[in-house]
Amino acid sequence: MDRINHVLEVDGVLLNYGTNRVLQNIYLKCQTGKVTGLLGRNGCGKSSLMRIMFGEPIAVDKSVRIDGMSLLGDYRHPNDMRYLPQQKFIPNKLSLDRVLADFELEKSELIAYFPEFGNFPNLTIDQLSGGWQRILEVYLILKSKSKFVLLDEPFTHIMPLHVETIKDLILLEKPNKGILISDHLYQHIMDISDQVYMINNGRSFPIKSVEELHDQGYIRAY
Repeated sequence: MDRINHVLEVDGVLLNYGTNRVLQNIYLKCQTGKVTGLLGRNGCGKSSLMRIMFGEPIAVDKSVRIDGMSLLGDYRHPNDMRYLPQQKFIPNKLSLDRVLADFELEKSELIAYFPEFGNFPNLTIDQLSGGWQRILEVYLILKSKSKFVLLDEPFTHIMPLHVETIKDLILLEKPNKGILISDHLYQHIMDISDQVYMINNGRSFPIKSVEELHDQGYIRAY
């Protein structure tokens, strides 16, 4: 992976669900070497924005750019961007070794972070619990050789101990790529992010502190 600085930007987004305007005044910038957090209440459009950035044709209008060059159509090259959706994406019948090989990752390194995977020789994905499947998915996307990774709810259904390991991995990977992360566990987002955006009433704006989250009504106490 090169160490050239890259910039991912999105703006000009218009997204409607029926007669409801969900996103309309959005600007977000993610840079390599930084973790960018994305917060907002359920239903505000966080996941939709990530899907739009990844190329899903759900928006009326949008502009997504890397280094000023527009990304057109609904295809993103894996070297440019990878996306962790909320729903599982690994086919059940693939083996753990096959999945790691497809992402060009070493099993020994996975085991170094999550020793429990050493107890799963020759298993297929559907033989892992839901929690371990999610950990594997987060690991694959986070460690992939891509300029940018978009992580949607990476801490969901994961034990606190493993959440801390994933946070450590995010900080270790930060020098190699730009990381955009959204999760309802806002404390973790604030802990590891270099910059944070919040979506409210269809627009995005920067957040500097937990106090601002309180002022915006996102949290009741802190």
